[in-house]
Amino acid sequence: MLPIIHIDEHLVAINKPAGMLVHRTGLDAQESVFALQLLRDQLGRQVWPAHRLDKGTSGLLLFALDAQTASSLGQIFEQGLARKTYRALVRGWPAQTQGQIDHPLARDPELPSKGQQMLESRTDWQRLGRVTWPFSTDPRFADTRFALLEACPLSGRRHQIRRHFKHLTHPIIGDSTHGKGPLNRAAAQFLGLQRLWLHGMSLAFTHPVTQQTMQLQAPLGPEWQALQQMGDWQHD
Repeated sequence: MLPIIHIDEHLVAINKPAGMLVHRTGLDAQESVFALQLLRDQLGRQVWPAHRLDKGTSGLLLFALDAQTASSLGQIFEQGLARKTYRALVRGWPAQTQGQIDHPLARDPELPSKGQQMLESRTDWQRLGRVTWPFSTDPRFADTRFALLEACPLSGRRHQIRRHFKHLTHPIIGDSTHGKGPLNRAAAQFLGLQRLWLHGMSLAFTHPVTQQTMQLQAPLGPEWQALQQMGDWQHD
């Protein structure tokens, strides 16, 4: 059973587990479990995804319960009228406590960027805490620094947060595509869990039917609480 955060006559929001695809895709043909089908069977009715989360990303995922609401929600996301907030664990300590990444991104992250149209992209971020863990993946250092961040993508490019933090040289831990393999493996061994450390925390938008201001929250899983018990965190 998928955890339902909100449901009304027109839309439903769930807290998607990490490692689950939103819907069937040829890019991951061996997978057989999808949030869309599970939610459809759970509710006994058709659902339409309003936006997407990467397979490895956990957190808030919104669906429409009718085609008209799906169309309206699609316009809200396309026009950047929904404010999304994420929690991320990254390598290193960003020098500033907050910042903005406006690095343009290629349309398709699965293909080489050269020759592709580059799209304007912006992610605002804030540093929440810092920690040093006692393992090394670089012979120059005896230990490794990590930071907990809040990220708000103001555009909706594929893998935007993951690609933007790679560009900032602070890749998200557990990111097998845009991160560092040896670091990911060392962190997974230390934490006792292999996952992409990215979670969709909240979503704010105007309900397309009732015009009510919606402020939806997806609680962090227990692994995030355990994460913050590991080591001596400095909170910003």
